[in-house]
Amino acid sequence: MSGVMGHRVIPVVVLDDPGRADDLGAALVAGGLPVAEATFRSPEAVAVLRRLATNRDLLVGAGTVITAAQVDLAHDAGARFVVSPGLSAAVVRRCQELGLPVFPGVSSATEIITALDLGLDTVKFFPAEANGGLASVKALAAAFPQVRFIPTGGITADTAPTYLAHQAVAAVGGSWMVAPDLLASGQWDEVTARCAATVAATSTDSPVLQGAPA
Repeated sequence: MSGVMGHRVIPVVVLDDPGRADDLGAALVAGGLPVAEATFRSPEAVAVLRRLATNRDLLVGAGTVITAAQVDLAHDAGARFVVSPGLSAAVVRRCQELGLPVFPGVSSATEIITALDLGLDTVKFFPAEANGGLASVKALAAAFPQVRFIPTGGITADTAPTYLAHQAVAAVGGSWMVAPDLLASGQWDEVTARCAATVAATSTDSPVLQGAPA
């Protein structure tokens, strides 16, 4: 799989107001980045996810999923993939039962082996920067050449292209284009602009991505 369902950058969304979900979805689509990981970090997370999922141009997944019960909530709300900050066999197995792509968080070789035992070959590397960044991805990729990584946590617009230039990185997750202050103040034009800039910087035509993997 190239990225998450074809996308190499995943906006990680924390939105408290479902009433802003339509505008957010429209801004992501307009910016050429029609994908969102709506996180279970607020009381309104399910409502936000359900509202975003009504936009047929948007690929919406659920993030910060830590229980099998939350998998069911996400699935019922229209999530098309699930992301977890850690590795829960219960979460993975429930996603597999429902046919939902799932990307559990890992930060060690032991967790990667557990993910492989569960039949997975693409995992979230989290928190990426706090766990050694790209250097750690390279080291883990050398030991597990069959695994692809989605680094998330501390990644910025400036560092994302460098991560994506490595052949083991399927995608990156980040919130720079959907920063909470932008969503709270309804700066949808700025969200669109940041998405467009991200797409340009992380396309295969980007000078960074044209180079050989480090």
